[in-house]
Parts: sequence; structure tokens; C-alpha cells
Amino acid sequence: MASQKVMGPADWGRLVVLSILWGGSFLFNGIAVKELPPFTIVALRVGLAALVLLTLVRLMGQAMPKDRRVWAAFFGMGLLNNLIPFSLIVWGQTQIASGLASILNATTPLWAVIVAHVLTADEKLTGNRLIGVIAGFLGVVVMIGPEALSGFGTGTWAQLAVLAAALSYSFAGIFGRRFKAMGVSPLATAAGQVTASAIMLAPVTLVIDQPWTLPAPSPATWAAIAGIALLSTALAYVLFFRILSTAGATNLMLVTFLIPVSAIVLGSLVLGERLEAKHLFGMAMIAAGLAAIDGRLFALLRPKAEGKRVQRRQA
Repeated sequence: MASQKVMGPADWGRLVVLSILWGGSFLFNGIAVKELPPFTIVALRVGLAALVLLTLVRLMGQAMPKDRRVWAAFFGMGLLNNLIPFSLIVWGQTQIASGLASILNATTPLWAVIVAHVLTADEKLTGNRLIGVIAGFLGVVVMIGPEALSGFGTGTWAQLAVLAAALSYSFAGIFGRRFKAMGVSPLATAAGQVTASAIMLAPVTLVIDQPWTLPAPSPATWAAIAGIALLSTALAYVLFFRILSTAGATNLMLVTFLIPVSAIVLGSLVLGERLEAKHLFGMAMIAAGLAAIDGRLFALLRPKAEGKRVQRRQA
């Protein structure tokens, strides 16, 4: 029988915070790509995040695992969750608009429900989940604006790169479930996988980008790198692995629906940007989709509907 993990209020809260942190990565990337090549940006992102997280592990009195099996898993997770998707998205954003990149990135839950259905026994596809994922994706399209799709068809390889990144994220969500079974804490897992990513990216960056030949970045670019490393990576991954261990992979991937919501709401609150009707309608569709995926609202409504049917028959 198909089952799905239900998120509690704490998980939903963490998911919202994670969406804000990852939503900022599109802004930071947009600033950094004006002066730095993709691999250099990603290497700086994971390298700085690794230093911060390894320091935090020590300060918290924890120890990094020494088991080769665990470190092999860190490298696998780093490949699927950082090296491949980060590089593809940053490169994609050099060719296509961030709005279209956000929509393509929002296909992650669609991939996730399929991958989880095939590869897991406890996160099977249900009717509610499928309907909710489709509704949430359409909500993202409506909220960002169908005009963002006007660029679809141009920069085809860049669009395929962002879609491939979304698919890689969905595989990473399933792969990352093993760390809880291994007894590795979310903080150590976050530190281990970004450290592994930094180790893999260093030689690639040195050979392809040759960063020592690049002009010195501006303060704005360094600020963007700091933001994407400390907020959108170090802090975000501590939340990521905490949610993954408690709520499961497919629920975790719902964050990609919330990222555009966070970006638009923050723009309204911080920058004074005006909320339009399409934003509110898109958010409502996303909320309905999340409610369908969560399942508890429909579970509460179902007994009431059945009770009314029984009353009609008796009348």
C-alpha cells in the first residue's frame, strides 16, 4: 500500500526558511556570473561553506566520521547535490533569464515523485501527491508569469542543463536518505558533502577557469559569494539534511515551489515591489498543491463528505 510521510509544523517552518535561503542563490548567482566563470563561483561557494561547517562541527563538540564507507557516500552526495546541479544552473543562468531558470528548477518535485516511486518502498506515488505536484508547478508558472516561458526554445542547451540539475537534485534527495541510517548527524552530513564537493571541484576549476588569470572581483561580487556560501549553502544544507531525515525526499523537494514565493514576498517587503494579482493567484495554487501533497486537509474533509452522503441516503 502506498504511503507518504506527513510533515509537522516544524518541518514546514524549516522548509519555508530553506526556500528563502535557496531563493537568494539565484540573486547571488546573477551578480557573481557578471565577473566570475561558473566553476570558480561553485568552487568558492562549496569551499567557503565547507570551512564554515567543519569549524561549526568542531565548535559543537562533534567529530567528522572516519569510515571510508561514509566518505564514499559524502562524495556521491556531493556529486549529485552540488557539483552537477550547481555547475549546470550557474552555466544555465549565463544563457537564460532567472525567471525561466526558476520555473525549470521547479520541475524538481515532478522528478522527485517519479524517482522516489521507483527507488523507494515508503515514498510511493499517490493520486493526491501527483495532483498536488502538478498544481504547485502550474502555480509557479502563473506567479512568475507565462511571459517567462517566451524564452523557451532559445538557449535550448541552457534550459536542458537546468532541467538536468533538477533531475540530479531528485536523485540526491533519495541518495541522502542513507546518512540517517548510517548514524551521521545533519550537521556532519552537510559538512562532509560540501567538503567532498570542494575536493572534486578544485582541480576542475584550476584546469578550466584558471582563476589566477582573472581580474580581481568587485566588492559586490565578493558579497554575493559570501551570501551564496554562508547562507545559501552552509546554513541551507544543515536545514536540508534535517528535513530529509524527518520528512523524506519528496517532501523536501517541495522547497522548489516555495523559492519563487519567497523571492516575490521578500521583494515586496524589502524592496517595495508591488504584489500583482498573478502573484496571489499563483501562491494560492501552490498552497492548494502543497495541501494536496500533505494529505491531512483532504483526510479531514473526506469523513465530512462521506457523512453528508450517508445523511442524503437516509433522508
